[in-house]
Amino acid sequence: MQDKADGPTSEEDEPIPFMQRLLDNPFLLLFLGVATPAVLYLMWGVMEVAQIPIAK
Repeated sequence: MQDKADGPTSEEDEPIPFMQRLLDNPFLLLFLGVATPAVLYLMWGVMEVAQIPIAK
């Protein structure tokens, strides 16, 4: 009888997928959760200010 670890498809031998490593990082998720709305609101504000007509 063989152990699961002895087989060629052992979970220990498989590399961790990039997206799993990315999404397992809580600090990266925190950064993205704060930075994404900040950048979007900043762009929205710049577009709103750019639409204000110039006074005579």
